[in-house]
Amino acid sequence: MSAEEIVAEPSAADGPGTVVITGGTSGVGRATARAFAEAGHPVVVLARGQDALDATEAELRERHPACRAMSLDVTDRDALDRAADVIEAEIGPIEVWVNSAMVTVLGEFEKVSPEDFDRVMDVVFTGTVNGTRTALRVMRPRGTGRIVQVGSALAYRGIPLQAAYCAAKHAVQGFSDSLRSELLHQDSKITVSEVNLPAVNTPQFDMCRNLVGEAPQPVPPIFQPEVPARAVLHAARTGDRSLLVTSTTTRTVLGDRLVPGALDHLLASTGYDGQVSDRPAPKGDNLWKPLPGDHGCHGSFDDRARTSSLQETLRATPLDTVVRTVAGLGRRVGGQVLRLVV
Repeated sequence: MSAEEIVAEPSAADGPGTVVITGGTSGVGRATARAFAEAGHPVVVLARGQDALDATEAELRERHPACRAMSLDVTDRDALDRAADVIEAEIGPIEVWVNSAMVTVLGEFEKVSPEDFDRVMDVVFTGTVNGTRTALRVMRPRGTGRIVQVGSALAYRGIPLQAAYCAAKHAVQGFSDSLRSELLHQDSKITVSEVNLPAVNTPQFDMCRNLVGEAPQPVPPIFQPEVPARAVLHAARTGDRSLLVTSTTTRTVLGDRLVPGALDHLLASTGYDGQVSDRPAPKGDNLWKPLPGDHGCHGSFDDRARTSSLQETLRATPLDTVVRTVAGLGRRVGGQVLRLVV
């Protein structure tokens, strides 16, 4: 439904705060919406395709009756402002705003039309800026709130065939750094977090504009969307500056800082084949218009996607539990060593 079509219902402001998620009808956005709703938050997802919006709203309402889905394009700044005003009036104060909307084109830079390149930048970068601006507008009067940018390892390390998407994510990273410094200068309690993802099993690989002919795939190892969704929840609760989700992302970022030239050559030889598979090439293309139907949370790689990450498990585990576990292991190992010596 559109912002103007939302029907007033009892406010959820007395419970956990309202969460807004752009691009919340598929992939990481949808997994994150589910997680917040299960945690007791009224969730509003903003996206383009009405079929997916209807299905997402029905699913989320089973978890929390105040959840909604609203149709808009994140490149329309006025539409975001109107939606936020309706959400604040009818559902409750926006406590968390997650920018997750994305589109992409798979193809060499010179084969991507200027219009298509600009479209990716408009959705991924300008859409994030628009969402952030709207979030700040409604959070400023209360002086508090969490803004979470769903980023990528590709915000730090560009790869071939995705120049537009990598450029947009790099821009989001720089923008977030600047804004974060300004908020600190102002002694604001509004936080800006970045949650940078590894390869994730989302429907985007069946829906992106594909110029290479072969079927796209995420660069292995691949993780299920629920893994980064838990990291988004963590960032919303803590206000952490930046999270590198899974050791894959951590290694990518560290590798680019230490040996960027070597990665240029490695990706020149492996970055093409690593992004295509021998499955039939999907027919979908959602760059300019949403595809009909509900494409769900997971993509086509359930048989290869990991459901957990040791790094993320440790992040979610309270420090005292980690200390007790390590101490217990130390005692057991020490006891075994002592018995061998004796």
